[in-house]
Formats: sequence, C-alpha cells, structure tokens
Amino acid sequence: MKKIGIIGGAGYTAGELIRLLIHHPQIEIDFIYSTTNAGNAVGVVHQDLAYVDLAFTSDVNTKVDVVFLCLGHGNSGKFIEQYSFSSSTKIIDLSNEFRLKSDVTFKDRTFVYGLPEINKEEIKNAQNIANPGCFATAIQLALLPLASASLLSQDVHINAVTGATGAGVKPSATTHFGWRDNNFSHYKAFNHQHLGEIGESVVQLQEGFDSELHFIPQRGNFSRGIFATAYTNFEGTIEEAYALYEEFYKDSAFAKAVKAPLHLKQVVNTNYCFIHLEKHGNKLLITSVIDNLLKGASGQAVENMNLMFGWAQDTGLQLKASYF
Repeated sequence: MKKIGIIGGAGYTAGELIRLLIHHPQIEIDFIYSTTNAGNAVGVVHQDLAYVDLAFTSDVNTKVDVVFLCLGHGNSGKFIEQYSFSSSTKIIDLSNEFRLKSDVTFKDRTFVYGLPEINKEEIKNAQNIANPGCFATAIQLALLPLASASLLSQDVHINAVTGATGAGVKPSATTHFGWRDNNFSHYKAFNHQHLGEIGESVVQLQEGFDSELHFIPQRGNFSRGIFATAYTNFEGTIEEAYALYEEFYKDSAFAKAVKAPLHLKQVVNTNYCFIHLEKHGNKLLITSVIDNLLKGASGQAVENMNLMFGWAQDTGLQLKASYF
C-alpha cells in the first residue's frame, strides 16, 4: 500500500480526491492537511463523508509516497519551499503553477504535463506531475486528434461553459446562488489562463501551428461539468473525421468519440471525456464534455498516480454517470 497526503484538504478538488482514494485498493490516506480545519473531522467539511474516520491536520509527513497539492493558484511553489519532501515522494500539483514549459522546473523538481492521452509514457516515468486545467482538458481532447494529423490549418473558435464548482470553494460575487441561478455570462474572453497549456499541447503534436485559438469561457447555472464546442476548417468527410478520432483514442482509458449528440449528464460524476463530431459545410464542429472536478481535476490526478506506479489507468475510477 502506498501512503498519500492531500494538501489543501477543504476544497472541492480535495473532496473529490478523498472520495476516490478511500476506495482505491492500492493506497492509504496518511494525512489531509488544512490549517483552517485542523482537528476537525473530514465529514464536518465534506458532509457526504460523515462516515469516514478521518480528520484534518496541520502536520505534514514529508515522507509519504505521493502528495497531492490542491492549493490555490500560486501557492504550490511556496508550499514545496516550506516543506522539503523526500526525493522519493511523488508530487501531483493540481494548480496552474508548473504546466507551461517555462515553469516545469522548480528547485530540484521537474514536472511533466499530466495529460495521459498524449504524455502517457512520460507520466509513467515521472516523479512530479502538473495536472492539466479543466477547460484545457476538455478543449485539448477536442482538438488534439486534428493536430496529430496536422489538420489545424485555420483559426479555431471555442466556446466552453463550466459549472460553479470550477471557480473553487471560496464564494465570490459570481458563484453564490442568488447570482448564478437563472443566469449566464462569459469571462476572460480570448485571454483565459488555460490557453497557454492548450497551445503548447497543440504544437507538441503539430509543430509549426501558428493559427489562433479564439476561446470564450462561460459560466453556467449548474454545479459541475464542462460543455465545450469548437469549430475549424476541415475538408474531409464526417466519416474521415470519426475515423481519425477513433484511431487517436483507440487505446485511451477515458476519452471516447461517440456518434450521438452530447449532454453533460453523460459524464458528470465520471472520469470520461465524450467527443461528438458534426460536419457543416467546410467546418468541423467538435463537442467535448467532461466533469470539471474529475477528468478536469481529481480524477485525472488519480489517473496520473496510477500510471506513475504502473497500475491499471482506471484503478479506483470505475465511476458511473447518474441521469437523475
């Protein structure tokens, strides 16, 4: 059994990690760190986990086998500097701090970008993982099969709607119920922070890509999930497009091209990404749906841990959607 620690244990992503890891056959939760909740039972904060005999702590065991950093953006590096984890401790960071190529090396640690669909072999040999962003995951999985065939020859237009949990557990003006309910808005148009990692992954598969990714992120009045649509020029047939996507994802544990139009309930509470294609004139419309807290965060983090230890990629992730 491998011992793991969770840093920032009171947030949404940490809550999802706990739910996954208490049922994982290969690990034992050693500690869940939260200074504001130290001494409290985990079930006091994550109330659906009232049956779990775990408590938050302000102590850190720097010799665990894996530590998951579920801290706010910009705080992971500070934490690593404060606590000298063993050289054998694997770090999986869920913030955006180490995702870009310019930021992958921090102190004596080098981070691998943890998108299994393109970096599986690197992840297997990695000591440290930069877990991808939620929007980035949905959008990359929509576009990378085209990039792999050097078919992104024109600008790509992207709209993606996320649920309220995408903004984190700390309330803000645009996440409380009175504002979010029966409402809809966009934010960070054309300059969302996930564009950098999306662009780097596209170039990884299609060297020389120099077109624009026009991304409009949007807030939806639901709790969890991301519904992303993207369109760009594509001269082939819809059959050729599906053949490309099915070939690209034939060995993927969780990314699947499907023929029927998509909706969020197909993937919420699962680690799947479903992708649907439509041809409209010379445009290919790609729809991609994920659960932002699972495939977009904690589920993908567990995927990465499984790969790092040589376990089956879906260990502890056999989750099923619920329509009702």
